[in-house]
Amino acid sequence: MPRFEYKAIDSNGKEVANFIEAANTQEAISKIKEKGYYILNLEKTGAGASEITTSTERREPLPKRGGLNKEITIPFLGIGTVKTQDLAVFTRQLATMISAGLPLVRSLNVLYEQLKAGPLRDIIKSLSDEVTSGGTLSDALSKYPKVFSPLYINMIKAGESGGVLEIILERLAGFIEKNLEIIRKIKSALTYPILVVIFAAGVLVFMVGYLIPKFIGIYESLEMGELPAITQMVLSLSKAFQDRWYVGLGFIVGIFLIYKLFYSLKRSRLLIDKLKLRLPIIGELLRKIEVTRFSRTLGTLISSGVPILQALRITRGIVKNSLISQAIGKVHNSIREGESIAGPLKASGVFPLMVVNMIDVGEETGTLDEMFVKVADIYDDEVNNTINALTSLLEPALIVTIGVIVLFIVISLFLPLVTLMTRIGSM
Repeated sequence: MPRFEYKAIDSNGKEVANFIEAANTQEAISKIKEKGYYILNLEKTGAGASEITTSTERREPLPKRGGLNKEITIPFLGIGTVKTQDLAVFTRQLATMISAGLPLVRSLNVLYEQLKAGPLRDIIKSLSDEVTSGGTLSDALSKYPKVFSPLYINMIKAGESGGVLEIILERLAGFIEKNLEIIRKIKSALTYPILVVIFAAGVLVFMVGYLIPKFIGIYESLEMGELPAITQMVLSLSKAFQDRWYVGLGFIVGIFLIYKLFYSLKRSRLLIDKLKLRLPIIGELLRKIEVTRFSRTLGTLISSGVPILQALRITRGIVKNSLISQAIGKVHNSIREGESIAGPLKASGVFPLMVVNMIDVGEETGTLDEMFVKVADIYDDEVNNTINALTSLLEPALIVTIGVIVLFIVISLFLPLVTLMTRIGSM
């Protein structure tokens, strides 16, 4: 039976090194996890053995956080020109065919033949050629970093090493589909409010740019003298909008550029992200989304056999909030020094206490990967509930606000006419 050499951290935070016999890498990983260890390094020993998973955390720096992908569609997956939905379908179909016993190359060729011309079809053809020539699927995927993220590639590499590629592909497909579901919920919740805002903006532009100037002409022709204060204010705003609309546009663009400039600076980004998490309702929603993303990513990676330190590096790279990313970096350093995960998470003050306690229990019982997945499932529901609550508050608030603005403009325009009619009636 093959022999594996491993380095790991036990439940007391001490580093251990030993050997274990197992039929394959996946079985070795399972046996080590049963001891309650966090795997740092795992190598197959003996003649012709090659390194399966290697921890290089002491040499590799933590990933830098640069500009974030502006697309709403799962930016941390690095989709690029391939749609997230297409990647999810490809992963699910490939998992199904390999589970049914089809060889990898044949599965890729079947997927290639059934797709229409496009970027994904060309990529699948390249993957098939690479695997046919003797390369691994993970190496082939790594040639397309804009399509397949480090998370995707590392999970595939773990699946190849352990001979459980179909299981890893199933987990990847489920992971992408879960994140797509969150995005769909957010889009669905925001669709109606956005349409209301667009309609309201159109009405206001029509009133300010066309209707109010007509009333100005009426007032001048009637020689009404001094107008009420609110009418003068509305007329002045309308005239300013017509004459200096570019000033308002420049102000909006300037605010946006200043925000981007400040967000590119580390300290400013931390401050902005901290303020985001403190916003009423929206801040809580952002926190829950990040907790879901963190928990599901880390749980999926650990359960797939990716070493804990490498999994933390990957997870840190996909989290969008720099404050939470900083907390994950502290967890990474804590694990490397032989300490726990729960401690730094609690000290950060970013993660809810329930999450910290569940992770603490997972560490004590050796079921950390399962606990992370449970946390993600719980917070999926929490995200859905928060979105529903936000929508139920946002829709009536928008309608009332728009109604008040329109009513104010209408009253200010007709008030002089009502005053004039009253004067005429009293004569």
